[in-house]
Amino acid sequence: MTQRILLALVLCTMAPLVARADDYQKTIDAFRKAGESGGYFDSAYGYAVFPTIGKGGFGIGGAYGKGRVYEKGSYIGDCSMKQATVGFQLGGQSFSQIVFFQDQRALKEFTGGGFEFGAEASAVAITAGAGAKAGTAGASAGASAGRNDAKVVGNYYKGMATFTVAKGGLMYEATIGGQKFSYKAATPSTPSAAK
Repeated sequence: MTQRILLALVLCTMAPLVARADDYQKTIDAFRKAGESGGYFDSAYGYAVFPTIGKGGFGIGGAYGKGRVYEKGSYIGDCSMKQATVGFQLGGQSFSQIVFFQDQRALKEFTGGGFEFGAEASAVAITAGAGAKAGTAGASAGASAGRNDAKVVGNYYKGMATFTVAKGGLMYEATIGGQKFSYKAATPSTPSAAK
């Protein structure tokens, strides 16, 4: 029961993590300038960007963030990410994340409803701070010394490549396995974001 209360508290503290329109562009610009992750913008079919994902835990943890999805550089809808984790973990952190889609098939898989990264999924951490090793067993991942010096350890995996930039905090555990995504297509009245 205590762990459920802690999880509820962690998720409540993450509720204010709402990104403004210019936060999306700033995050995209940061990933464009971050070493090899910038090259993915030229070849990827699309991408999903999350300016801030908050993550915290004490035995049981959770993460949450809102994002936008782009196809060939054009905004097509909104998405959100939720993650629940169980196991040895302590602390909290915030980070930005981008998921590149190699082709139309990968984008459709992500936007098709209820997409989830499995345990084999990994991310390349662009900032070494805040315990930013972001990988899971069986897949390669790495961290670099600074925001503008990303080295890509892996490439696309099942049509997707994921990068993270630590923004702050300290947490023992930092993986993307188990992240669940939801997607809602943009309506004609939804404001378009910069490419």
